Amino acid sequence: MNDRRQFLKNSLLASAGLALAPLSGATAGSMDGLPQGLIYTQANPGMWGKKVGGHLPRVSVDGDKVGVFTKHGMSEKHFIVRHTIVAHNGKVLGSKTFSPEDEEARSSHTIPAEYRGQKLYATSFCNKHDMWVAEFTA
Repeated sequence: MNDRRQFLKNSLLASAGLALAPLSGATAGSMDGLPQGLIYTQANPGMWGKKVGGHLPRVSVDGDKVGVFTKHGMSEKHFIVRHTIVAHNGKVLGSKTFSPEDEEARSSHTIPAEYRGQKLYATSFCNKHDMWVAEFTA
């Protein structure tokens, strides 16, 4: 199981970096420019249109603290694998990997001062329904 978790962790980090890196600079204004089926958002749920409520990360901001919650069950067959906070420039600011034994997919992160007030992205990766991203400002 540890090898599988490490594989999923590495795959998600690589995917997030590759997918979000083009968002820096002139194209940072919106995630709508991404191809459909790569990353899912509230505006672009793709084939998972009925899964938004249980897969889109919910973000709360309180000063430099960011909470991420995915309202999703956690079982061996179907669970949220990971949350990640990614800056507009592709830098990973925080992450938490979950296991099916966790009661819920909830994480908390501290945003460095240089990224406050900037556009950030919270990811939630489901082992069956792919990667979901919510854009927010901390």
